[in-house]
Amino acid sequence: MIVSVSRRCDVPAHQAGWFVERLRAGFAEVSNPFNPRQISRVSLAPADVDAFVFWTRDGRGFGPALDEVEARGIPCVVLHTLTPYGADLEPGGRPEAERLESFLRLSDRLGPEQIAWRYDPILFGSGWGPDFHRRAFARLSQALEGRTRRVIVSLVDYYRKVERRLRPREAAGAEFLRTPLSSSAARALLAELPVVAAGRGLALQSCAAPGELAGLGIQAGACIDAAWLGALTGLRLAAGKDPGQRPACRCARSRDIGRHGPCPTGCLYCYACP
Repeated sequence: MIVSVSRRCDVPAHQAGWFVERLRAGFAEVSNPFNPRQISRVSLAPADVDAFVFWTRDGRGFGPALDEVEARGIPCVVLHTLTPYGADLEPGGRPEAERLESFLRLSDRLGPEQIAWRYDPILFGSGWGPDFHRRAFARLSQALEGRTRRVIVSLVDYYRKVERRLRPREAAGAEFLRTPLSSSAARALLAELPVVAAGRGLALQSCAAPGELAGLGIQAGACIDAAWLGALTGLRLAAGKDPGQRPACRCARSRDIGRHGPCPTGCLYCYACP
């Protein structure tokens, strides 16, 4: 079983103590986000966990938790988001230099094969046009050269709750491009990203993205990648799509722990936070 920690919340950044507590207890209880009264138990015993997949934007305080994971002999990988947005889109986010430091620390500890960079999501709008992303991606890919082997990109999904969060910004004059693939400038930028990434030794893939991205040279991929984890662990992991995820998602089956709820970072585009 692969345990995802977590699509629901940034456990390494904000709930590392809780994770250690549950790891020592040997299980975590997880509520169904659509029916909070329905609770299931997920074993965290070493015999039951093939690998942990950690999702974070800032893992600088996660070292003690990784000590616990390593002491149990459980393999892990980290999916580390590193985006160039400021407080207008990520009100509680830390400065880019601190988030980059988080990535580099984890890379030093785990090695570049066990950490992936998520330049995710890509949002186009006023102040965040193709040239903004061109400069940001070049800057960050240069900083991460040799520190990871893969980068994952996706486009913003405008869920209703995301639309609600954006309304005050739009009322203040901000504009958001809902259909970036209809823009020739945005398409040109997206087609450049795989080339820039390859120049830094990074394989670029998409996450649950429209099929049109493949025509721009962006390979469809999985964040929770059974082949990646299998190569690291030597285990034969089931590679079938997780039926509980979005139709375009290619992730392998896993169990998410943690819970949806308020997040201190407060990203306006977040799909998980209510």
